[in-house]
Amino acid sequence: MTQVVSGRGRLTPEREAELYEHVIELVREHGYDSLTMDAVAARAHVSKATLYRQWQGKPQLVASAMRHTKPLPYDGIDTGTLRGDLFALADAGVDLEHDTVFMSAVMHAVQFNEDLGAALRTMLVEPMLRVLQQVLDRAVERGEVRADAAAGEFLAHALVGALPGRKIVEDRFADPEYMKRYVDAVVLPALLNS
Repeated sequence: MTQVVSGRGRLTPEREAELYEHVIELVREHGYDSLTMDAVAARAHVSKATLYRQWQGKPQLVASAMRHTKPLPYDGIDTGTLRGDLFALADAGVDLEHDTVFMSAVMHAVQFNEDLGAALRTMLVEPMLRVLQQVLDRAVERGEVRADAAAGEFLAHALVGALPGRKIVEDRFADPEYMKRYVDAVVLPALLNS
């Protein structure tokens, strides 16, 4: 097992990734509400002091673990077309089928936990919104989309809403191929025709 970096008590990237896996396992096993920093420390063989030095608390730790499960490519998406950029995002999306128990537990908990909601917005939602705005801005610059396209305001809502929507309607997970068909059938027509 890789050791903690000496001095500041910060974890190496390898140990941090290992710790996130333990966090995900604990949430899958017991749910978000029952997760404790003590349990994470014991499972990951790390001190609570180290956990609190790197994360303010449980909400930030779980949000970081969630981002770690399948990080979006927050930099560098520029295929030269709006469709290509949206397809690249679809390919980078969360593996909902694999992470469904963890994601479901966190999404349920966020309804009742303001701190978890704030941590998720800071670590996941706001970076995703910046990426989508960059994608949209480049499409406007290339002349693919009008600057005042009404659907632009709802791009994030449309993409994020498709994920639970397919599970609710069809009892199937929204995989990258589904998301690409959704982009072609729903998102692009809305952006290009508004």
